[in-house]
Amino acid sequence: MRLRAACSADVDAMFHIRARTRDNAISPQRLAELGITPATLRAVFDDGAVCGWLAVDGDDQAIGFCNVDPASGEVLVLAVLANCEGQGLGRDLLAAAVSHLQSVGSPRPWLMAGADPALRSHGFYRAQGWQPSGRRDDHGDEELRLGAG
Repeated sequence: MRLRAACSADVDAMFHIRARTRDNAISPQRLAELGITPATLRAVFDDGAVCGWLAVDGDDQAIGFCNVDPASGEVLVLAVLANCEGQGLGRDLLAAAVSHLQSVGSPRPWLMAGADPALRSHGFYRAQGWQPSGRRDDHGDEELRLGAG
């Protein structure tokens, strides 16, 4: 497995992965309802508003990705194929994203995640040093910020 910078040519692979995660799979149709389509994602990659990292296997097939918004410091999405979990991909992708955000002077990294302790992401982010800020969105997801305070 290796990580590489993602680009607009990787968008179809990202949609494929996003629909095949274990806890929070989202279909392309549902993403479109939220205003996220291959065209909109390609556009934000091409104009630099979003950047990301792709995990690829030995056959150069995409198996995970993480996208961020450098202007706000938000980790927009972290997704790994269900059959590729447990290999450290999520941890490595998240670390690459945070390192980039810090290197370009983004605001303190943050993300929105499900608040249900039964979700794997709940424990995963906390194990990586992310802490709840106390803010929740309209869907009940909680904001997590990297580090204390």
